[in-house]
Amino acid sequence: MRLHRNLVYTTIDSLNAIFNEGEYADKVVARALKKDKRWGSSDRKFVAETIYEIVRWKRLYAEIAEVKEPFDRDNLWRMFAVWAVLRGYPIPDWRQLEGTPERKIKGRFDELSRNRVFKESIPDWMDEIGVKELGEKVWAKEIAAQNQPAKVILRTNTLKTTKEKLRAILMDLDIETEYLEEQADALVLKERANVFLTDAFKEGLFEVQDASSQLVAPFLDVKPGMRVVDTCAGAGGKTLHIASLMENKGQLIAMDLYESKLKQLKLRAKRNGVFNVEYRIIDTTKVIKKLHEKADRVLIDAPCSGLGVLKRNPDAKWKLQPEFIDNIRKVQAEVLENYSKIVKPGGKLVYATCSVLPSENQEQVERFLKTDIGKQFTFIKDHKILTSESGFDGFYMALLERKI
Repeated sequence: MRLHRNLVYTTIDSLNAIFNEGEYADKVVARALKKDKRWGSSDRKFVAETIYEIVRWKRLYAEIAEVKEPFDRDNLWRMFAVWAVLRGYPIPDWRQLEGTPERKIKGRFDELSRNRVFKESIPDWMDEIGVKELGEKVWAKEIAAQNQPAKVILRTNTLKTTKEKLRAILMDLDIETEYLEEQADALVLKERANVFLTDAFKEGLFEVQDASSQLVAPFLDVKPGMRVVDTCAGAGGKTLHIASLMENKGQLIAMDLYESKLKQLKLRAKRNGVFNVEYRIIDTTKVIKKLHEKADRVLIDAPCSGLGVLKRNPDAKWKLQPEFIDNIRKVQAEVLENYSKIVKPGGKLVYATCSVLPSENQEQVERFLKTDIGKQFTFIKDHKILTSESGFDGFYMALLERKI
């Protein structure tokens, strides 16, 4: 178990891009993995996992290393040294790692681990809001679970294959998967693998989608032949799932504020063999008004803090600000009020977020049901998913029905 200079240099360059240039970790990692064609899977695994680990534990490692932002390259090397010592790597005699105080690092780690903001490596404000909304006991478990690396979950595209056939195809490629109980189309990878390079992916036999996210489309209770509107479609993970549940029959309208996301969705739909989707950019209020009372089903996958998906987006801990959460709650209320008007009498609406905060979830739904438009809806059921209980993303979904 030894450190290789070229892999570590790439890691340091990547951390610089994330911490000092504001780039997103997933984009930086994807770029880093293309750096050297000679790297084997273990080299790429080291680079990806090390970058994510240091991003995830940034506050803890910076405190142990006694460095403050903005981090210069020496600071990044000191944080890397902390990571290496805590992971049990022998420290090589490189100039940048000279004088690494191994005993002091271990001592500081033990000392700081008694304080949750360091132990779980989160900003103070995030700890405060978590305790306030979920209570000390639940929040302590939840944030610990959010710091575990995310599993890779596939969703079988049932328009093209079955879960059993897909599992066999992947097995032939030495990619082992397991079934998930109570999840009709999900397969969990036993070990991380770059599934995007497989022919099975290029042929549209599956999408990568977390297990919690895969519960949203079935919750909407869609049937073939319906008119369904996905109001915040984005790049369309849930849109494609809805299309497969509709068996490509009926009309599925995918809407978003950003044309670039809908372009991405078009490419994915083509690969998935999905052809019942219409794309509409929400560039004026008319786009929504034209659809008032016209849809059997409406999905509002609302913009949110993302506090349920820190497991897969650890850099969000550092990019997110408390004022963003205050603003996003207002956006959620507006979106729920405006987009709910698309549901026709007797139709159903799902409001969903990838947050674990009640103020973005059940409290939003309760507030909505007291508004003029909300009084026309009946609350049917909701589903709260905590990472600490499920092992997957934190999520919330509520099902409402418009009165006839």
